[in-house]
Amino acid sequence: MGRKDASYYKTSCLHQYRKQIGKQDYKKTKPILRATKLKAEAKKTAIGIKEVGLVLAAILALLLAFYAFFYLRLTTDVDPDLDQDED
Repeated sequence: MGRKDASYYKTSCLHQYRKQIGKQDYKKTKPILRATKLKAEAKKTAIGIKEVGLVLAAILALLLAFYAFFYLRLTTDVDPDLDQDED
């Protein structure tokens, strides 16, 4: 029976602690709360370095593909005016 009493004591202390923290939040002024909310939302919607890197990598891959396509297209054409049998 002693264990049940100990667990009840822990949960009641935890509940009181959470209440106290909640009361402290109400003590903050509205501009501070508004600024905190805006800061949190800006952090969620901000573009990260990973996204910027992925976009740059995609653009680089696209440019490389275009370059390779045109390079191969232009270098494989043989000039028909040249005769290879001329010595």
